[in-house]
Amino acid sequence: MCRIIMAETCGEMMMAGSDHVSANSMCKCCNGKGVDKDQDQIQNEENSNQLSAAKPPRNISTMRHCSSSAWLSESESDIGIVCLKSAAVENSGFQPVYRSGSYSEKGPKQYMEDEFICIDDLHGHLGSDSDLPSPGAFYGVFDGHGGIDAASFARENMLKYIVEDSHFPSSTKRAVKSAYVKADHALADAKSLDRTSGTTALAALMLGRTMLIANAGDSRAVLGKRGRAIELSKDHKPNCTSERLRIEKLGGVIYDGYLNGQLSVARALGDWHIKGTKGSICPLSCEPELEELVLTEEDEFLVLGCDGLWDVMSSQCAVTMVRKELMLSNDPDQCSKALVKEALQRNSCDNLTVVVICFSPDPPPKIEIPRSHKRRSISAEGLDHLKGVLNGL
Repeated sequence: MCRIIMAETCGEMMMAGSDHVSANSMCKCCNGKGVDKDQDQIQNEENSNQLSAAKPPRNISTMRHCSSSAWLSESESDIGIVCLKSAAVENSGFQPVYRSGSYSEKGPKQYMEDEFICIDDLHGHLGSDSDLPSPGAFYGVFDGHGGIDAASFARENMLKYIVEDSHFPSSTKRAVKSAYVKADHALADAKSLDRTSGTTALAALMLGRTMLIANAGDSRAVLGKRGRAIELSKDHKPNCTSERLRIEKLGGVIYDGYLNGQLSVARALGDWHIKGTKGSICPLSCEPELEELVLTEEDEFLVLGCDGLWDVMSSQCAVTMVRKELMLSNDPDQCSKALVKEALQRNSCDNLTVVVICFSPDPPPKIEIPRSHKRRSISAEGLDHLKGVLNGL
């Protein structure tokens, strides 16, 4: 009985993209037992199935790649499965419209050391004669420590260092990396600023449809893509494997999760009481990690947040909350405020700063669940479990 079901439905299971059993193993199960077929027919079907397995159809749901089940609990009328079609998206001529909202609270800490910047119209900010792709925007979150000096300096000067670099805009990545180093060195030279002050630096630069994320520290950038959370930055914590190896290679140590027993981040601007003198080798790096992508109509918004948010909330949870709020109010300010308030409810013990950037003037659309008329089938694991239950009766 079970063999007959598998023989009738293995093609459907392969088309459904089962994560549990490969298409080849399912076909061998069907062809090998309980079905009378000649060898040529069997070989032709196996070859056909192998080709299908190598190229799954594009209209299959990508729900299984969701990193959290939080938004699966929504009713079918509110949210559902999205079908991604890369070729159609690339040729759609999508043109982003940048708009943003922000919210900050010092939380349970005595002082507020966060800073942020939101520039929705880069051309208007820099002047109409700027030779840049349109539209353009710039956003940043700077989580200070040891005082607010470094965070305030980065907020006021980072964009200037980027656009004044000789490689901008022809080589944006090179210009951004250079700007981070210039800002770091300027903090060392500034006599009026506290040398013990430091800051993480997370920036998002939009030029046309191209978005460049630069991160040094443990703030995080998360893209909302039709309800799915896509992390575009890595948290630079000292205990992160790649950061730990880099730190130890440069002679640093990690004590109780702190770099040299002093800092809870592995990359930051400033902190020259730890770095020593300019040019010296130090495990505390100011170099940002970069992530660049071309926005499509599937990309709905970006969340920039300091570690006070991510310490108590997953990336998927934040995207789910923002999308729901945008569908209700279409207000990125309200989205930012909702995330901060929720983090406080979850007992975040740090300053909280959130920036939400939308790529369209319209709220996200409802995602309809396609009604499937295909016959349901059972996975190999489910079949084994069922056999075990029946054998135990």
